[in-house]
Amino acid sequence: MTILMSILGSKALSLFVILFQEAAKPDDELKSAFTITEMVKNLGWVALTVIIILLIMSMYSIAIMVERFLTYSAAKKQSREFAPRVAQALKNDRIEEAINISDKHKKSHLAMVVNAGLQEFRAHDASSDISGDEIDASKRALQRAIAIKSAEFKRGLSGLATIGSTAPFVGLFGTVFGIINAFTGMKSAESAGIGAVAGGIAEALLTTALGLAVAVPAVWLFNYFTGKVDGFIVEMDNSASELIDYFLKNRTRQLKS
Repeated sequence: MTILMSILGSKALSLFVILFQEAAKPDDELKSAFTITEMVKNLGWVALTVIIILLIMSMYSIAIMVERFLTYSAAKKQSREFAPRVAQALKNDRIEEAINISDKHKKSHLAMVVNAGLQEFRAHDASSDISGDEIDASKRALQRAIAIKSAEFKRGLSGLATIGSTAPFVGLFGTVFGIINAFTGMKSAESAGIGAVAGGIAEALLTTALGLAVAVPAVWLFNYFTGKVDGFIVEMDNSASELIDYFLKNRTRQLKS
């Protein structure tokens, strides 16, 4: 890859030197060669294919960004409402009320974890004594809930990572063909005017710019969402730990009585 980039860089440098020399000439073609309309007209089928692929990748990444943002916002909002209410219910040993509160906050990651632990705890609540095995069962239920919710939060992020890492190379593919077409046009034309290389330049510039425009937001949002997910996982782990402490205190209280 380093060798390829160096070769492309040297070729591109020589091309732009020629273009600079041509730009200094009072050529009428220079006025219209790099308008948007002319660039689009001069695109080849390879450049059009690359642009279509990049546009599809862009639409897919935007859809993931919007969907994940709405999901994380809803989880954060409902968790803020859920936490103090369920804490008050558990403080008063109202298990059923805490479960009902959890059922009303379907989008909250904390509610899902707490609900899983409380459901397992309630299954053994009728017994006179809560054994260590039953508490271990509650721990496993909490771990399963955390694993499921974590996987749900990470859904779509791998697609963002893939787009962020591959979009520049898709654009580079179009750039390579653009440079090839530019030198081919210079070779086949009788004069080395800028009109002979305008098509290749358009392909190289458009595909490179579009590839970067698709990749950069995808990488930024992937890192941002990954940090959000890590924060959610920490919150779920803390909630699970606090719930286990509640179970242990409840067991100790039963043993003393």
